[in-house]
Amino acid sequence: MSASTINRLAWTLLLAGCLGAAAAQDKPTPDKINVEDLRVRSDAGNRSATRQLAETYYVGRGGVEQNFSEAARWYEKLAKQGDARAQTSLGLMYARGYGVAKNLETARRWWSFAASQNDPGAQYNLGVIYSTGEGVAQDPAQAAQWLAKAAQRGHVQAQHNLGLLYYEGKGVERDAVRGYFWLKVAALQGEDLAQVALTSISKSMSADQVRQAESQAEDWMKKYKKVVGK
Repeated sequence: MSASTINRLAWTLLLAGCLGAAAAQDKPTPDKINVEDLRVRSDAGNRSATRQLAETYYVGRGGVEQNFSEAARWYEKLAKQGDARAQTSLGLMYARGYGVAKNLETARRWWSFAASQNDPGAQYNLGVIYSTGEGVAQDPAQAAQWLAKAAQRGHVQAQHNLGLLYYEGKGVERDAVRGYFWLKVAALQGEDLAQVALTSISKSMSADQVRQAESQAEDWMKKYKKVVGK
């Protein structure tokens, strides 16, 4: 499998702001969520209740039917209050037309707000659209800049894709060692596609280059774990 083929598989927009909802599904949930109580609390300014409403409607749980329109409404309430995670999620909904009319410019605008608050999911999504030219003029250099911001904050898919940009010299000066480094960081965090890419690109690198990149990746992971407490 070539790096270009892997690249096509990897460029996927993510509903990063909904990661909390996915995590919540791993925990026991009430047989029935009291939506009216959450609405009252949300109207009183409780952001946690607003988020729970948005995520409940997005995934459909606790006896509540999935409803993207309702999810978008509650995400928008949070987004307008400056909540970066909600801005990222709402942007994805506009990008995909989930519960709202598809509008890539509106998606980009919400992601820009969230990215300015250093939300890695929004930074990653901006990197994706500038890489693929989805709704914006294709701009590999700007894509690399946004992916680098997200990668430094630990976003695994951003690390994967940034590694591919360095390996292929798209938007950045070609640097096989730097490319291998970011792919290795992603692989060390369980990204299977990154591991596949490493197997492919290592064939065109010297043993010294691979050792150098792997050593840098191990050092990066040790520093990152200290920062996030993992």
